[in-house]
Amino acid sequence: MSNIFITIIAYFLDKFFGEYKFVKHPVIKIGEMITFFEERYYKKDIVRGVILVLFIVGTTGFVALLIEEFLSYFASIFNILISAFIASMFIAHRMLHDAVKNILRSSNKQHDISMLVSRDTEGMSESDVYKAAIETYAENLSDGVIAPIFYLLLFGLPGIIVYKAINTMDSMVGYKTAKYEKYGKAAALLDDAVNYIPSRLTAVLIMFASKQKDLFAFYKDGKKHESPNAGHPITAMALALGVKLGGNTRYFGKMKKKPIFGKGRKIIIEDDVLKALNLGKIKS
Repeated sequence: MSNIFITIIAYFLDKFFGEYKFVKHPVIKIGEMITFFEERYYKKDIVRGVILVLFIVGTTGFVALLIEEFLSYFASIFNILISAFIASMFIAHRMLHDAVKNILRSSNKQHDISMLVSRDTEGMSESDVYKAAIETYAENLSDGVIAPIFYLLLFGLPGIIVYKAINTMDSMVGYKTAKYEKYGKAAALLDDAVNYIPSRLTAVLIMFASKQKDLFAFYKDGKKHESPNAGHPITAMALALGVKLGGNTRYFGKMKKKPIFGKGRKIIIEDDVLKALNLGKIKS
């Protein structure tokens, strides 16, 4: 029961306050641990990547359990409030919402969207910028909001902290490049595994929030994505807005063939972005 209270309070703390400027974000510390290991022990093989995963998951899990044990000595109300405060730093809905909304206000949309996506943004049309913004918002609703909340509800502080450690590893080393394809493989596979349920849950919630009749209609197109998870919330958002997302996209100077997600208009407008953001009901 305490996990439910912690989750509710943590969500609203993130909603109203976002990132706290007076404390170093714990995800930055996790990133520093990953860099520390890589600088000393990197090797282009799968085994070394498995050791990285064991080191990061083991260390963050141990620290999280210590924090949880320490807080258990406090009165229940203080335990819940402090736990919620810590947990709120691992939920990124406010930051994600504001980052995407700022694209609409930007005088240089191509530059600002490049801070959120890995695709080539120079020469993008306004419609392409809006499409990229909606796609990254939908995908990160899973990674940054629903998945952390899911693991917080199930396992308390250790759950959300270890999840974000796994997700951070994937964002740093889980790439199919010459340097990371083998070293980051274990991190990428583990991230796929822990996001399997949350990504589909995110898609169902998007479909429900947009009052779609078939809550699972996203699956047909969602499974076409090269990621086992990312396509589902993206497709759900496309169906919610009545637009087509995905399609061929340029990365590092090369055009990459990608499937189409959803059905409807190809041209994405500002109002589509606002409608996507409105599903989260965050005011700013």
